[in-house]
Amino acid sequence: MRPLGWLSCRFPWLVAAAALLVACGGAGSGPALSPEAAIGQRAFNDPSLSASGRLSCASCHAAEAGHGAPNSLAVQFGGMGLDVQGQRASQSLRYLAANAAFHFDPDGTPTGGFFWDGRADSLAEQAGIPLLGAREMANPDKASVVEKLARAQWADEFKAVYGADILGDADRAFDKLTQSLQRFQLEDVSFNAYTSKFDEVLRGNAVLTVRESRGLALFNDPAKGNCAACHTSTKAADGSHPLFTDFSFDNLGIPRNMDIATNQNPASFDLGLCGRPDLRDRDDLCGAFKVPSLRNVALRQVLFHNGKFKSLKDALTFYVQRDIAPHKWYPRNPDGSIAKFDDLPVRLHSSVNTNEAPYDRKPGDMPALNDREIDDVIAFLRTLSDGWRVR
Repeated sequence: MRPLGWLSCRFPWLVAAAALLVACGGAGSGPALSPEAAIGQRAFNDPSLSASGRLSCASCHAAEAGHGAPNSLAVQFGGMGLDVQGQRASQSLRYLAANAAFHFDPDGTPTGGFFWDGRADSLAEQAGIPLLGAREMANPDKASVVEKLARAQWADEFKAVYGADILGDADRAFDKLTQSLQRFQLEDVSFNAYTSKFDEVLRGNAVLTVRESRGLALFNDPAKGNCAACHTSTKAADGSHPLFTDFSFDNLGIPRNMDIATNQNPASFDLGLCGRPDLRDRDDLCGAFKVPSLRNVALRQVLFHNGKFKSLKDALTFYVQRDIAPHKWYPRNPDGSIAKFDDLPVRLHSSVNTNEAPYDRKPGDMPALNDREIDDVIAFLRTLSDGWRVR
């Protein structure tokens, strides 16, 4: 776990906007959007850019859901007719301004990147992939996207910002479109608001309840929840508020979710990091997915990369009982044994995190958190939702 201030030296272009927001406390409506960001805002909310004409960025990243999925579906639907199921849960787009391109730290820890497997190196690249994704907005190529852009109500605004002839160059217009989407996410204060109760506690304007305080202590305790090992909870060296992620990756052995159609095929596995072409030889990274920020986690209706869990209670109970009561989470093999870590091929089970608390237990041990303590942690997690006001 590292303070996030180091990013400002290596990736200043990604963190400049975030630093301004943090310095201002993330309060208020924020400054007016630049012309580029205003274009991004129009694009973000415009379903006409999709092949179906019914799917926008906001469809899967709704503001009221912390810019995450607006429903309890494990994965969202897209395609030409909005009848093609995705393969991973929609992530929240908030608090990504301080993220960096995927890289390995000096100690070999994979860090950064966008999407669950870190395959995009910037918010702009991340924005472009769904536009062309067969399971998402389903445009066959960049030219198709630009053709739709030319018919959009805001096409003249786009040309006013990027030049009257911009739409005649599909590659350049597509790049400007994705850059506009990046600018929107960097400038619009709602993506980096820092308006949770916990932020007000850090500013000295609020105090945690007794239960919330107990939850924070359990969250931080390396022998209990040990959540802060990946979900950083303290201010960085520069005084910026914590993002509740270190942007690393972890393999938690999440149970297979049979609500995802591709999982009906027993030979199909989502391998996370080692499913990437550039990392296919790294068996140790198989099953590892991005550690998400826990800001606004209480607004999410599905959790983890495959949307397996639909409540914080179930997710935290899995964390602490995965190894002491695996029968609660995994199916049985034909011989009656537990098919633990069933969403990975057996040969890759050794890549699952079984060393750190609370995953270092075995049947017969006590869980790291009891039921009351789980509820205390959840009470604390609810203080991370943006938009808190003194009641």
